[in-house]
Amino acid sequence: MTAVPVAIGRRTTAPDAALAAMGDRLVDTHGRVHRDLRISLTDRCSLRCTYCMPEQGNEWLARTSILSTDEIVEVAEVAAGLGIRTFRLTGGEPLLRPDIVDVVRRVARIEGPDGPVEVAMTTNGISLADKLPALIDAGLTRLNISIDTIDRQKFADLTRRDRLDDVLEGIAAAAASELRPLKLNAVAMRGVNDDELADLVAFAMEVGAQLRFIEQMPLDAGHTWDRATMVTREEILDSLGARWRLSPVPGRGGAPAEKWRIDGGPHEVGVIASVTAPFCGACDRLRLTADGQFRNCLFSNTEYDLAAVLRREAASAPDVRTDAIADLLRSCVHGKLPGHAIDDPSFLQPARGMNAIGG
Repeated sequence: MTAVPVAIGRRTTAPDAALAAMGDRLVDTHGRVHRDLRISLTDRCSLRCTYCMPEQGNEWLARTSILSTDEIVEVAEVAAGLGIRTFRLTGGEPLLRPDIVDVVRRVARIEGPDGPVEVAMTTNGISLADKLPALIDAGLTRLNISIDTIDRQKFADLTRRDRLDDVLEGIAAAAASELRPLKLNAVAMRGVNDDELADLVAFAMEVGAQLRFIEQMPLDAGHTWDRATMVTREEILDSLGARWRLSPVPGRGGAPAEKWRIDGGPHEVGVIASVTAPFCGACDRLRLTADGQFRNCLFSNTEYDLAAVLRREAASAPDVRTDAIADLLRSCVHGKLPGHAIDDPSFLQPARGMNAIGG
C-alpha cells in the first residue's frame, strides 16, 4: 500500500519523499477531479428553519460520536495531499462549536501539493460579529452567510427564533472585513419570501455582497419537501429581470452557482438550481459529516464510515492511518454516481436532514 503525503504546518511531508509532488488526485469514474471538502462540525443549530428541521423533538448526534479537532485536522491533511484545495466548515451551525477558532487555525496551516489550502465557512451569522476577528486572524479566507428574509416577522416565523438583528450584525461585521467575495445565501420559497427576492438582492448590493438564491431541495429532516412549493431558477430570474437587466457570467467551472451581472456590473447575483438545472457533471465536492461519514453527494444514501477507520487504527503507525484514510476517500470518490437523479421516479430522499449532512 502506497502512503499518501501529509501536509502539516506549511510543510509537505510524506513517509515516501518521492511522493511529495503528489500526482495522486481524487478523480472519479466520470473524470471529475475533486478539490473541495465540506466538513460539518456539528448537527446542532441556533435556528429552527421550517424547511430544515422541526422546532421540537430533534434527535441530535451523540457528542461522543462527533469527530475531535485532532481527527478533523488529520483527515484534512490527507485530503489536502490528495488535491483538496478548499475546506468549507459547515453545520448545523459551525459557530456553535466551542473550538471553532482552533479548527480554523489548524486547518488553515495545511499546505497541499498546490500550495496553501483555503478555509471557508457557511454560517447563519448569529454570534459572527463577536467571533469574526479571531476567525480572520486564524486564517478564514471566505464566508457565506445564510439569510432568507430581511423582514422581521417573516424571519421569526421562518426560523422560529427572533434573531434577525444578530444576523444583520454578523453581516455588517463581515461587510466591514477584508473577506471577499462575501456571499449571502437565500433559499427561495413560494409564499414565504418569493415576494422579496429583488429586495434581498438590493440588500446584498448595499453591503457589498453577492446574493445566491438556492432552489429548495429535498433535504428537510421531516421529509415534507414538495416540489410544487419550490421556486424554480426560471421564476427567480424572471422576478429579478423585472427590476434589472441580467447578463450571464461565463466561466462557471465547478461552482454550484450560475451567476449573472446586474445592469452590466459590478454587482452579481447567483442561482444554485440543484433541482431544475443540476450541475452534477462538474461537481468537485465531497462531504464529511460531523460524526465522521464521508459522502460523495449531498443527495446520496451511501456513506463511508471514516469514524470506524479512525478508531480502528487509533494505535497504528501514522503512515498506516494515512493509508487507511486515503483509501476510504478514494473508495468514496470511486462510488460517486453521475448525478443525483432527483427527477427520477426511483429517487429516495436521504435519511439525514441537511443539518446532519452539512451544507
